[in-house]
Amino acid sequence: MKLVRLFLVLLAVQLSTVYLFGADATSKRPNIVLVMADDMGYTDIGCYGSEIKTPELDKLAAGGVRFTQFYNTSRCCPTRAALLTGLYSHQAGIGLMTGDNGYDAYRGDLNTKCVTLAEVLGNSGYRTYMAGKWHVTKHTRPEGPNHNWPLQRGFDRFYGTIIGAGSFWDPATLCRDNAFITPVNDSQYQPETYYYTDAISDNAVTYVADHFETQEEDTPFFLYVSYTSAHWPMHAFEKDIKKYEGVYDEGYAPIRGKRYEKAKRLGVIEDHWAMSPAAMDWEKFPHKQWDIRCMEVYAAMVDRMDQGIGHLVSELKRNDALDNTIFIYLQDNGGCAEYYGRADNSDKQGQFDFKPLGPNDFQTKIWPPMQTRDGRWVRTGPRTMPGGEDTFVAYGLGWANASNTPFRGYKHDGYEGGISTPFIMHWPDGMERKMKGSVFHSPSHLIDLMPTFVEASGATYPATFHRGQEIQPMEGISLLPALTGESLGREAALGFEHHGNLALRDGRYKIVSAYRRDQPTKWELYDMQQDRTELHDLSSDLPEKKQELIEKWQAWADRVGVQPWPLKRK
Repeated sequence: MKLVRLFLVLLAVQLSTVYLFGADATSKRPNIVLVMADDMGYTDIGCYGSEIKTPELDKLAAGGVRFTQFYNTSRCCPTRAALLTGLYSHQAGIGLMTGDNGYDAYRGDLNTKCVTLAEVLGNSGYRTYMAGKWHVTKHTRPEGPNHNWPLQRGFDRFYGTIIGAGSFWDPATLCRDNAFITPVNDSQYQPETYYYTDAISDNAVTYVADHFETQEEDTPFFLYVSYTSAHWPMHAFEKDIKKYEGVYDEGYAPIRGKRYEKAKRLGVIEDHWAMSPAAMDWEKFPHKQWDIRCMEVYAAMVDRMDQGIGHLVSELKRNDALDNTIFIYLQDNGGCAEYYGRADNSDKQGQFDFKPLGPNDFQTKIWPPMQTRDGRWVRTGPRTMPGGEDTFVAYGLGWANASNTPFRGYKHDGYEGGISTPFIMHWPDGMERKMKGSVFHSPSHLIDLMPTFVEASGATYPATFHRGQEIQPMEGISLLPALTGESLGREAALGFEHHGNLALRDGRYKIVSAYRRDQPTKWELYDMQQDRTELHDLSSDLPEKKQELIEKWQAWADRVGVQPWPLKRK
């Protein structure tokens, strides 16, 4: 009898290994493609409720699992730090942005107490490629130093930008591997019309194609595709913009209402969650045609990104590799209500004498005052219809509110509108058939990607790295149980801090505090099962629960290095 039990155990282990790694555990480790979009809200893609056309992402969702409670860190740099390292961003040295604020948790540069996904997977035999936005170092000059650029943090090939934003027609800090380039002088990529979203997609496709042409059949790859779409400025091709003519003519409320109902039908929000209040009154907004155009361009930017994702999927299919590729899509923060480009700048034009840039002259500006490569003044404000390369406009509060339907809050915030992201996980060879097209509701976080990929790849997470430097242990848990419909088994609460905005998610409850200048911290308590739109503060009803979570948040904050806001520089 004991021998029978032993046989069954060994068989189960063997089958589990085959299930995780494909038909042959030694040669069929999964490829990993990690795609992240920028400054987009919870319902900005079709399979989460949007009217924006995202058929490629929708197909991945239909063949995979959609997570409904996946969390980012509410802003660009810290999200990328957490995603790359499997640590909270403060532990990786990027608790705020890429400026040095004098504290270990706020150095604005990836530290050597962490390792990146590329370093871990590369050490286990993966080829590692990246296309797109890096944004985890303070060193952004052509001359470097470059010790925290992609190739120095584990990637074999890189095409993209070191800094976080800028023109889609002429991006700043554009690099190929370790060398600064321009769209004009890049010998390896010369499209008829340069557009950064397309460039990211095209170079990612090239990496995949080259991999299958040059590498041994049993060599897997990790590809990180980090789009700047749909971050300001609103830039897009006219042919894509035209698809959305008339869609947004009625303003914010109808779009929010339609998304709310569609998201409920899709199962990504619950019927009993009430819609958060509107942020703006369309009837009182004076520049309606301008704001309609803003959202048309925004939709076109998302649409174009989805087209590029489709090209990448097609290349994987062409090489018969899609089924054994872990393909993940997510976003770095909620919809962005920042005001950049919303004020008119025509009165400042006379202060500058711009001249055309030569083919080897780098674009260094990421926001106005700035120029196009051919020397034109870049215009902002309500008299500027966005889209073209000589425009710079953000889509504003009203549309950010629509992007985050049905949640409250925005990029920067600890409310769900700031930290909630769509998350699609597609891996046909590694999931049970019953889970295809399903939704998964357990809270999960960026810190979970490292343990997920370590488990799926069979990689070893190091105790030491960087010439013997001790490495902090992973913070998250594997997401692979979601592919079989099992519980994640999360025990630890999830902590958040950015720019003085605080939150902690612990099971069904969440506390959140919005930073208010010169005001003491005020915690709110919400039941995420009953009220994920955070409209009914339970502080007075459950004071003991609130205090319990405050103490947990403080313990987490002390452990990862959170400092009181505003930061007092050392």
